[in-house]
Amino acid sequence: MDESLSPARLARLTERLEEAVDKLRGVPVDVELVDDAELVARRIAQAVGSARELRAMHPVGSVEQGRQEQRSRRDVLDALRGGMAMRTVVHASVLDDPRRTARIRELHAAGDLHRVVDEPIQQLLIFDRAVAFVRTAPIAHSPGALVIRQPSLITILVDLFEQTWARARDVTEPVQRLSPREREVLALIAEGRSNSAVARALSITEAAVGKHVAGVFTKLELPVTDDVNRRVLAVLAYLRGTAR
Repeated sequence: MDESLSPARLARLTERLEEAVDKLRGVPVDVELVDDAELVARRIAQAVGSARELRAMHPVGSVEQGRQEQRSRRDVLDALRGGMAMRTVVHASVLDDPRRTARIRELHAAGDLHRVVDEPIQQLLIFDRAVAFVRTAPIAHSPGALVIRQPSLITILVDLFEQTWARARDVTEPVQRLSPREREVLALIAEGRSNSAVARALSITEAAVGKHVAGVFTKLELPVTDDVNRRVLAVLAYLRGTAR
């Protein structure tokens, strides 16, 4: 497993942040609190207009719909055509919505590379290692953000993004379409457990496990034939998506 997953690595990252804060005591720090959501949106738009690279993390999907969503999609595609490099990490729950999944896959194919994680993440935007936007409250779509230009703090945020990116899974992996329960079932099957053993581990009925397994086969588009073992193919798909 990548060292970036270890508690020791995360502890060192925390220590670096604390060291940076200690060094900045008594020194003017370029961090601005912006409470107004519209002003935050304008600041982000300004950054998009001049940046050449964007690193982003989103814990949930966008609340934009209709024309607003179409405009946002066009803005991203325009930025990509203008030469901006984009990488985005999203939480796996975002892919439970087929519409959001389709939008993410479209943007991924256009060049806004997406990866997926299961652990909680906070909303973060980093432009060109020059300015970062962080939610002031760890609540999805909450108003307000910290606008950070302090180089030492941005360096730490970039490190956090890169560690998260390194352990994230590619959004194009079929396994990403599975529900959280289906992923749990498949993970236990990958350990070599039978349906009855999976049922005991998850405290559900064996019939429920059978339904989840059937759902996995369907979502992974594994055909019913005499020539292949769908259970083995499902495990291989799981390992390709998570064993990094």
